[in-house]
Amino acid sequence: MFEQVGGEDFFVRLVDAFYVGVESDELLRPMYPEDLTDAKRHFALFLIQYWGGPRTYEIERGHPRLRMRHVPFAITKRARDAWMTAMTSALDSVRSELTDQQYTEFYEYFDMAAKQLRNV
Repeated sequence: MFEQVGGEDFFVRLVDAFYVGVESDELLRPMYPEDLTDAKRHFALFLIQYWGGPRTYEIERGHPRLRMRHVPFAITKRARDAWMTAMTSALDSVRSELTDQQYTEFYEYFDMAAKQLRNV
């Protein structure tokens, strides 16, 4: 998928669009550091690696351990829904670059991951 969607640039655009939603959401914003630079980079690197790109995330940060990294935050159904709203908006912003099948694959992955990370 990494190559199909245009590589790193696609994922950087997706993550940037996602963080627009995070920045404007009063529930999500406090869960992130004041300076979002590193968070954006880490998320983009994770997605790049997950979808078949370079393994830079693992080299720099080790195994993703998503559940462990999210334990400090109360991820309720409401927080999960807010996260999915921001991610869906981000996906919609790059929709014209994706086939229907690619869009569905991304959406289903993010939906599954968001459900699995709920901890409250």
